[in-house]
Amino acid sequence: MGPRPLGLHLTAALGSLLSSSAALPLLRNGSLPWNPALRERAAALRDEMSQADRLRGKAGPSADDPLSREVDREVRRRIDAVLTGIERYRRHPYVRDLPDPPVVWTEGGSRLLDYGEGGGGRPVLFVPSLVNRAYILDLSRDKSLMRWLAARGFRPLMLDWGRPGPLERRFTLTDYIAGRLERALDVVVEAVGRPVPVVGYCMGGLLAAALAQRRPRSLAGLGLMATPWDFHAEDAATARRVAAFIQPWGPALERWGELPTDALQALFAQLDPLLALKKFGSFARMAPDSRAAAAFVALEDWLNDGVPLVAGVARDALAGWYGRNDTMAGAWMVAGLPVDPAAIRVPTLALIPERDRIVPPASALALPAAIPDARILRPPLGHIGMVVSAGAETGVWNPLAEWLAATG
Repeated sequence: MGPRPLGLHLTAALGSLLSSSAALPLLRNGSLPWNPALRERAAALRDEMSQADRLRGKAGPSADDPLSREVDREVRRRIDAVLTGIERYRRHPYVRDLPDPPVVWTEGGSRLLDYGEGGGGRPVLFVPSLVNRAYILDLSRDKSLMRWLAARGFRPLMLDWGRPGPLERRFTLTDYIAGRLERALDVVVEAVGRPVPVVGYCMGGLLAAALAQRRPRSLAGLGLMATPWDFHAEDAATARRVAAFIQPWGPALERWGELPTDALQALFAQLDPLLALKKFGSFARMAPDSRAAAAFVALEDWLNDGVPLVAGVARDALAGWYGRNDTMAGAWMVAGLPVDPAAIRVPTLALIPERDRIVPPASALALPAAIPDARILRPPLGHIGMVVSAGAETGVWNPLAEWLAATG
């Protein structure tokens, strides 16, 4: 039941809206600390407000000030919209009903799904993130990169990491990469009898890059989709705040062996604290039986269907990647060896969406810039939009399929 964590999203939305009336006097007297890019517009707005007061014959705002009444009315309207949107989302009848493809290998809570169903198409192994559920690549009947590729003669195999169990709670990134991911790769290579392309999405791209360095003879190519590398590229201060987020959770990590899903969702909410206000307010205006509403619910269900991050990976990723920028510093170690993009010698395609707010383009560009002869494409999409938006097929799926056809 989303949006998760509900209390945090409601507090951010209502706190922002309810502060509007209190901020109005500060706007009038010019004491609001405006972003430099907005100061000129704010000054013009103050001038318009002063002119309106003079036309009304008032020296300033009063109890019957029409602007104050309109601000209050708009605040109430937006509060109603976001609460209505959340309620309609929770009651929407959409349920994801896609059948799973055949499972060709399992280990612990992980499964290797064969969307080509054992056919003779060009094989490709997809590596999703450890943070979110893998089915973002197979979201719905209308938006499934896996099924789209299978319909075009490929044999997509996707490693669904699953939910961490007692075994995985002891894992580090080395266990996931040099252990489980390499064994999944071996299964695919043995089944098809040749090296295969490996494509990683978001955090999965980091895992795939480390795999490419370790197992070059098993890879025919490396695909990177919105994969971060320089975590301090655009805003080092924000990255360090993300790293600091883990500190209060230290006792819970030791006790539970994992960072809970709601803690991860709260971390992502820091990227845009008012996102729930904006998107659920928009959802309230959609026709409930429209395709747009069903697509919204499908994506929101995936966002709220998260999995915990095991303690060792949480420390490696948050403290190491975000805090110290270990990837750029050459200090990220897998099985005792540094991950060095310059050592990757397989054909590489990096798809870097220009509107990505989760992985800033400057962060993602640093990785292919260090890989010899890597090819870079920059579709005008967002982080999630690159796999599920209306422009995904043209901007990402088609170029990826063309590259795979030439590589696999």
